[in-house]
Amino acid sequence: MELFIKNMVCNRCILVVQQELEKLDIGFTHMDLGEVSLSSIPSPEKLKVLGERLHGLGFELLDDKKAALVEKLKTTIIRLIHDKDNATLNTKLSVVLQEALDTDYHYLSTVFSGMEGLTIEKYVIMQRIERVKELLQYDEMNLSEIADSLGYSSVQHLSQQFKKITGLTPSGYRQLKGNDRRPLDMV
Repeated sequence: MELFIKNMVCNRCILVVQQELEKLDIGFTHMDLGEVSLSSIPSPEKLKVLGERLHGLGFELLDDKKAALVEKLKTTIIRLIHDKDNATLNTKLSVVLQEALDTDYHYLSTVFSGMEGLTIEKYVIMQRIERVKELLQYDEMNLSEIADSLGYSSVQHLSQQFKKITGLTPSGYRQLKGNDRRPLDMV
């Protein structure tokens, strides 16, 4: 049995979900961002308790297949953008997502837009900008290295997109003292 969990976007999220499964003695064979493969079907009561506990921690069990597909799509995009050695950023996004989810891209796009109210492309841009903010705050890479690591065609393209989304230039953002980054599940 597969469980799909909304807002499970990082390794710490996986650890928290794993701990809750263990507390309820619900066995699993595999866990990844947004999904868990259970070793057996738990009772409806245990699933209800799990859902309540996860909800209290900011997660949500998804019953709807379309919602589960959107969540898988989001976690795939997050993984693509945050993977440090990502060779797929220069491959056409529609191809990468279609292959990763084994689902027609047009269908993915239609479902995603219908459920999220924005396009996949807009979501990707928002995730990339959040990643740029993170890298700017670390101050370990120059703008050219950041642009290259995230698959931007040029520093100018990154800068234009960054300013359009944030209202600031990357260098202006780097000089800010405050942190206006959003958690990945809130993008």
